[in-house]
Amino acid sequence: MRIGLKLFLAFFLIVGVAAFFVMRVFVEEVKPGVRQALEATLVDSANMLAELAAEDLRDGRIADGAFARRMARARARDPQAGIWSFDKRSVDQEVSITDARGVVVYSSQGRDLGRDNSRWNDVYRTLRGEYGARSSPRDPADPDDTVMHVAAPVRDPDDPARLLGVLTVSQPNRSVEPFIVASQRSILARGAWLIGIAALIGLLMTAWLVRGLGGLNRYAQAVARGEPVPPPRPRRDEIGDLGRALEAMRRKLEGKAYVERYVQSLTHEMKSPLAAIGGAAELLQEPLPEAERQRFAGNILAQQRRLTETIDKLLALAEVEQHGWLQKRQAVTAGELLAQAAEAVAPACRAAGVALRCEPGDAAAARVSGDPFLLRQALGNLLENAVSFSPAGGEVRLGAAVEDGRLRLQVADRGPGVPGYALERVFERFYSLPRPGGPRSSGLGLPFVREVARLHGGEARLENREGGGALATLWLPLDGGSRAGP
Repeated sequence: MRIGLKLFLAFFLIVGVAAFFVMRVFVEEVKPGVRQALEATLVDSANMLAELAAEDLRDGRIADGAFARRMARARARDPQAGIWSFDKRSVDQEVSITDARGVVVYSSQGRDLGRDNSRWNDVYRTLRGEYGARSSPRDPADPDDTVMHVAAPVRDPDDPARLLGVLTVSQPNRSVEPFIVASQRSILARGAWLIGIAALIGLLMTAWLVRGLGGLNRYAQAVARGEPVPPPRPRRDEIGDLGRALEAMRRKLEGKAYVERYVQSLTHEMKSPLAAIGGAAELLQEPLPEAERQRFAGNILAQQRRLTETIDKLLALAEVEQHGWLQKRQAVTAGELLAQAAEAVAPACRAAGVALRCEPGDAAAARVSGDPFLLRQALGNLLENAVSFSPAGGEVRLGAAVEDGRLRLQVADRGPGVPGYALERVFERFYSLPRPGGPRSSGLGLPFVREVARLHGGEARLENREGGGALATLWLPLDGGSRAGP
């Protein structure tokens, strides 16, 4: 199981379990809470009605007096009340009154008159000066259909110490059941929303963490494969600290390996020129004819130039290889690149007796985003190769075109071309072919071109040209706002 899924499931489980128990507590507390509120209301009603009924009970007219008439009118009322989307169209409370012995003398329903209620908890406790209340089934066959009874003492208005009887207010618990159910549903609905929002937050947090960890993972895998890759994006958290630590470690390890590799390469390439220089120097110590002396001295100078060229190009290649990404970018047009590269190689063309034709065509206005200096250097290397392999009186063509959203820069010559066995190796470091009438090159020019192309998100190719000669192509992605043509 991937770490992102583990994090999400853990977060969701914690939030879900917590929300479940919280909602369960709320749901279970709704019913007793509502019934307690109902009981408190019945207590108020019972005590107020006990005061209103006191005079009629004392005077013996509780069954047909003013209190009974008012209660009858109240029972006939239509409250026309809308409570939380529920319509209340009747008065649900019932009132019964017992005398001081606990015998029923009044009932708003007109029933149970003369019945002895003195053993019922509401009447029994109230007659003894305590708070009396009970909840009992209205129908013995349905234990869930209960009625709450709350009693209050009825005292003589002229002698409050004298207990006349007990007034009990009753209300079915089912009358508040819709409100209990609605409250529970509302809690569950909002709880579901809470869990959903928590899950969304957990998903976003997980995605945020996984994105950072995934970036570090891709970065580490690319480094392990030896691919050049930019450092992780800076972040102000522990993941950012880890990314910076990985980048610092990569730089130290790669720097050490890079130095070792280049020392080995440079040592290998320097052996042959140094041996030639050493041999020529030894011979020059002996008496030689002037012609021989000049030849050996020229050999020393040629090998010195070869060493200098190798070191310079190796340093240039090292600089671009060490950069996993471009340090700076700016837009440059194909026309500008071609013109500047052609101008730089013009003296070499004149010295070799080679004509250079620059043909940017409709792609002159096409733009690429990158480092103009590196691009000019890469084109210059391709042009130098083409000039050195071209015969005297030959022609080198430098052109540009736009294909499939990319800029194609091409250098074509009519030299001997590339042998088939060398086509796969020409971009290897220090691999070079003999040049007509001249020494081998350092073998670092084409690797430099390949690295510059990689830095710009493009590629470099070298192939044989139809009709003879070589065709070097540098592909570069176009800048976002570029277009070809006028």
